[in-house]
Amino acid sequence: MKERKPYEDDDGRTIAKMDVDGMPWYLERARRNQDPDKQPIELSKAERWAMLKGVLAAAMLIVLIFVVVFALFILFAEHIWFKQ
Repeated sequence: MKERKPYEDDDGRTIAKMDVDGMPWYLERARRNQDPDKQPIELSKAERWAMLKGVLAAAMLIVLIFVVVFALFILFAEHIWFKQ
C-alpha cells in the first residue's frame, strides 16, 4: 500500500465508511477479517426439512397476500370502476 500524507488535524477516526459491497478492496478486507476457526453449520435432515417448510410457508403467505389484493382489485374494477 502507498503511504498516506499525514494531516495535522487527523485523529484517526472514521467519519463515514466508504466500503462498497462487491468492490475488490472490500472483498479482500472482508476475507482478511473472517474467523479462520469458523465452522459451517451442520443441520440434521429434520432441521433442513423444518427450515424448508418455514421458507415455503413464508413464501406462500406473500403469494396469498398478492392474490387477495389482486382479487379485490378485480372486484373493485368490476363493481365500482367499470359500472355503467
